[in-house]
Amino acid sequence: MLGAEHDRSLRPLLALIAVTGVWGLTFVQVKDAVAVYPVFAFLALRFGIATVALAPPAISRVRSIGRPGAGAAVFAGLLLAAGYALQTFGLERTTVSSAGFVTGMYVVLTPLIALAVFRMHVARAAWGGVALATLGLAMLAGVHGGSMAGDVLVLGGAAVYSLQIVVMERYAQRYDALAFTFVEMLAAAVGLGLCALPHLAVPRGWTVWGALLVTGIFASALAFLIQMWAQQRTSATRTALVFTLEPVFAAIFGYWLAGDRLGAFGWVGCAVIILGIVLAEPAAAKVLVRLIQRPAAA
Repeated sequence: MLGAEHDRSLRPLLALIAVTGVWGLTFVQVKDAVAVYPVFAFLALRFGIATVALAPPAISRVRSIGRPGAGAAVFAGLLLAAGYALQTFGLERTTVSSAGFVTGMYVVLTPLIALAVFRMHVARAAWGGVALATLGLAMLAGVHGGSMAGDVLVLGGAAVYSLQIVVMERYAQRYDALAFTFVEMLAAAVGLGLCALPHLAVPRGWTVWGALLVTGIFASALAFLIQMWAQQRTSATRTALVFTLEPVFAAIFGYWLAGDRLGAFGWVGCAVIILGIVLAEPAAAKVLVRLIQRPAAA
């Protein structure tokens, strides 16, 4: 019984790790794709593919969330569109590794956004985490091959994504996950599609199509469904902990597939960002220790 319960508790964490792995991989794919295809057009098609992938099982369930749920999903989708637009324009201008670690700042920014929007309490450790992560960001910005403008755009995307997480935390649990995610993807696709109208063209080549299929189906439709499913079965603290692996995966794939070489100063900056994230989520760090110690105890 205890073994089965332990397996069930690990499933959401393993699912979220898989999601962060896919997100880390797509930094490389997206950077290559938007080098030969317009950003807004790429993102519009990405979320269009996600919408089509979710449509068959979701359309019949949309009525169940009602107007309030649809409105919340549209708002979340437009935030998602804005966040991805900023992140992708930044990724055009900086390295895969830098973009991955700057994106990880959303773990630190989320409690600050929650404070600003919903007046939620922010612990002192979170402010220390913000200071450390900002220092790490400044170190990354000076790495050769990166770009201050690109990193700032990615940071803006992380801030918008933090707001989207806060909105999801407050409202998404009230509604059917599949219907909510479908409307969210549709809203993102429509918003980005309007921005992409002057640049829309049929994509050519596997570089663009491969990135569209992976990001549309796996990194968008399935990833956000899995996120909602997992958050119904595990705590927000554990979710935040797992999401800190996204920049790590981005750095690994950036080194392996994109030839990123940050150098000692850049890697120290990455380590400082991770330290700031852990400081901002001390409870998550305790969970990590317990997860590491549990197999040894078994």
